[in-house]
Amino acid sequence: MDTSQVSLTHAHLRTPRAAAVAGIVFSVLLFAVFGLLRLSIPGDPFEPGAWLQGGLTYVTPAMNLVPFAGIAFLWFVGVLRDKLGSREDQFFATVFLGSAFLLLAMLFAAAAVFGAIIIAFRATPEGLEHSAAFHLGRGLAYAMINIYLVKAASVFMVTTSTIALYTRLTPRWLAIGGYAIAVLLMIGSYYFDWSLLVFPLWVLLVSVSILQEEQAKS
Repeated sequence: MDTSQVSLTHAHLRTPRAAAVAGIVFSVLLFAVFGLLRLSIPGDPFEPGAWLQGGLTYVTPAMNLVPFAGIAFLWFVGVLRDKLGSREDQFFATVFLGSAFLLLAMLFAAAAVFGAIIIAFRATPEGLEHSAAFHLGRGLAYAMINIYLVKAASVFMVTTSTIALYTRLTPRWLAIGGYAIAVLLMIGSYYFDWSLLVFPLWVLLVSVSILQEEQAKS
């Protein structure tokens, strides 16, 4: 490959359109993951595990989609950082990247816990339901998603919105809306089981905004 081809490929990879597409893929996959989980698993962390007897038709596909959602989110974050370039502030960049890693760590860990519960149930169906091991795993997954993942997502939204305001990465209304949604997410997660879905919705709006901007330029 000659120098001109390398430069062309690098320029193509640097286009913000890649971030928009990755963000849309992440949003769709995360919607699918949480939607499939809620079809099978009750939101109450104190439920005894009757859903295990009801079938795991939707849980297994949801667990298999989590890695793909994580890869899409990493691509989204990476291309956003590349778009910022020299305008990226070191302080906000550190919090931005750290919160993204924490978010993915909690998501993957919660999926691993649910996967372990399913494997344990299939190994000893009669011994897991109502057991201390089940309640430990169920409570751990609940805390990871509804407490720690939610907080990491809120920090990610706040830092991304702050960066967007100063660099005009997104329209001003979308950046300000990110602050409002982050506050809603922090408070609402204690009262509404579906409140976490506002995060992939916000990522979807950011991605669509970037995609529309790039289409307008071309």
